[in-house]
Amino acid sequence: MPAVAIDIGSYTIKTIHAKPGKQPVVERVIETFNSVGSAVPADEPTLERLTQVLSSLWSDNRFPTNDVRLTIPETVVSTKVIAIPPLNDAELASAIQWQAEKHIPIPPDELTLEYQVLYRPEKSSKENMRVLLVGARKNNIERYVEMFNAIGIEPTLVETQALSLVRSLGFTPEDPPTLIMHLGAQTMTLVVMRGDELQFVVSHLNGGQLLTKSISQSFSLTAEQAEQYKRTYGLDPSQFQGKVREAILTTMQVLTGEVQKSMQFYANQAGGQTISRVILSGGSAVMPGLVEHITEVLGVETLVAAPFASAKGALPTVLTTASFGPAMGLLMREV
Repeated sequence: MPAVAIDIGSYTIKTIHAKPGKQPVVERVIETFNSVGSAVPADEPTLERLTQVLSSLWSDNRFPTNDVRLTIPETVVSTKVIAIPPLNDAELASAIQWQAEKHIPIPPDELTLEYQVLYRPEKSSKENMRVLLVGARKNNIERYVEMFNAIGIEPTLVETQALSLVRSLGFTPEDPPTLIMHLGAQTMTLVVMRGDELQFVVSHLNGGQLLTKSISQSFSLTAEQAEQYKRTYGLDPSQFQGKVREAILTTMQVLTGEVQKSMQFYANQAGGQTISRVILSGGSAVMPGLVEHITEVLGVETLVAAPFASAKGALPTVLTTASFGPAMGLLMREV
């Protein structure tokens, strides 16, 4: 049966209608403008407005409601990878709440927690096991689910953007240490992978809209005009005499500076092993000149995410497909 995967961003809402599986069969791909300007229903007015946007999205496109999957942004969750002595499943289940209290800055009575074993050595080994913890405040999850309940939908799956994004990129144990740079409108999420194992996730409250704002201020443009300049000219020095590039270079230094910090943190944690590849994801990933700029500044191979690489069916041909990773990852998860 087809499913609907939805990734609510502050600028656009990405929706994929497809038969789920390791190779999803796509029926429709829809990207719609988010008129609310927020991905997080932080208060009742925002909740009501987002609910209305979702209601219109469903009625306009006649999406089914039996299997609806959604992502939640990293800004409202805490994702940690912890190292602890080897435990069996029962021992881990009894110890996990205590570990969460140590590592996740959310009071226990407000916490919704999920965990997953990433690596478990033999119990006689001196190695630690590695466990992924994902925590969120109960009221944040409840608000997300409430939006869908209000339009007659009971979500079958709620997952963080980072975990869905990683799944969509199909990492294997042989892959080199990789940093995913997911550039959303209001946030930048950095995910570091070693082979197919997640190492850490960091979210920053700076994203593509910061670049748009720099262009708007430099050229006295509206936000809409500045967004178009960013998408058309970007960091390409040969476009518009390189003026747009100059306008956003300082802002790009802020973003790449955060990436460099994460790369250094990984090197310190991994005994000197370094990140050798960057994958760009999100709405700003296809900005002209970005791949070349990141390659030059960071000195590593840089690629643009291709989340539809393993999919079949009615695949999109537009350049914005790099922003659909989280939605595609939802469809690739077994339920």
